Amino acid sequence: MKFFFLIFVIITSEMFCQIVIPKQNLSFKPFRVDSIAIKGNDITEPEIILTELTFSKGEVVDSVKLRYNRERIYSLGIFTNVKLYPESNEDKTTLIIEVNESWYIWPIPFLALRDRDWKKATYGLDVLIMNFRGRNEKLRTSFSLGYDPSFTLQYSKPYWFRKEAIYFDASFVYVNQNNKSRLAEYLYGEKFKQKFIGGNLTLGKRFNLFNKADVYGGFSYVATPKFISGVNASNSRIDRLPFLGFRYYYDSRDLAQFPKDGTYFNADILKKGFGEGGIDYNIFSVDFREYRTVYKSLSSKWRFTTRQSFGKLIPFYDNSFLGYSERVRGHFTDISEGHNMYLTQLEFKYPLLTEINIHLNLPLIPEALLSYRVEIYAQAFVEGGVTQFRGKSINLSHGFSGYGFGLTTLVLPYNIARLEFALNELGKSEVIFDLGISF
Repeated sequence: MKFFFLIFVIITSEMFCQIVIPKQNLSFKPFRVDSIAIKGNDITEPEIILTELTFSKGEVVDSVKLRYNRERIYSLGIFTNVKLYPESNEDKTTLIIEVNESWYIWPIPFLALRDRDWKKATYGLDVLIMNFRGRNEKLRTSFSLGYDPSFTLQYSKPYWFRKEAIYFDASFVYVNQNNKSRLAEYLYGEKFKQKFIGGNLTLGKRFNLFNKADVYGGFSYVATPKFISGVNASNSRIDRLPFLGFRYYYDSRDLAQFPKDGTYFNADILKKGFGEGGIDYNIFSVDFREYRTVYKSLSSKWRFTTRQSFGKLIPFYDNSFLGYSERVRGHFTDISEGHNMYLTQLEFKYPLLTEINIHLNLPLIPEALLSYRVEIYAQAFVEGGVTQFRGKSINLSHGFSGYGFGLTTLVLPYNIARLEFALNELGKSEVIFDLGISF
């Protein structure tokens, strides 16, 4: 959402200001950390930063460990620059963590893409308060017009009970959403919209640096203009769905926004309905990703994800899809649906422009809004996916596959843009411009 605003700021700054490009050298001999001092955290509480470290006072660290921990601090998404370096005083060494805090309040108009599709542009006002009270809490409200008009309100608290490492999240959403299912459109006889209104509460625990789990539940109200069996989950045009779910996460990635090293795993089981109105079905999903260095600056990442739905009648709006939030490059605008979805991806990337910290000097605009971490990467990828209905075997000949190459530009902590060329198994080519990381 903020990417277009940042492009405007950068172009304007090139005309009216000087750009300063500082860069930190993280080549240090191993040293013992006798104490830790944090600088630049005008708002952020020290504990928010210290919780992300994989070491503590008294341990020996080297350049590799410092780089990894620096990226983990970046992953909080609330700093524009992070530096780690030692300062020695007699026989004691203090590790200095120096941060530049990002701009935390975003009351800006936006242009966004539903389902990563330029034909589904939506626009509105997004008010986001990051690092609320200096505790990395987030308070957000937004409303949008255009494609799928919506209103959202969300509050997240990563440390509700700090000693017990309990986190909390609450959200409310309203969206007048276009139907995604082609099967539902065929049964309905025309294009149609459904109103989705829902609330969600999440309560979770972070067990250690890499492991956490949560329980979430809430209520969804789904209204369709007229009743058709299968389009709705109940025997009415209005579905009222209480739901309850459990999620587990393992995340050892260095930089969450654009990882180079580490593993990510998520398993999610969700029950929707408990028999009332005939609604009773489940959704299970798994997402596994691994990021590794191949040789020097060349790195790789691969992913496998699946979404499985089972139970009684599963409404078309809860089918599993390729072509919306999950896509196969080479079939970027093609849609496939079923009760189950499988997707695997492999990508290699190489830096063309390594980390540059840009600070722009512009009048009237807050300084915290004018600092960015910029990198450019070239990537090559191959991926494939398929959907499957219950009772049917997986038919790979009906699946999607593609391969290609492209460029990725990072403007952290704000957004990522990708320009890619892809070919599918039929030799059909396409050019893709997308926002956000591929995976």
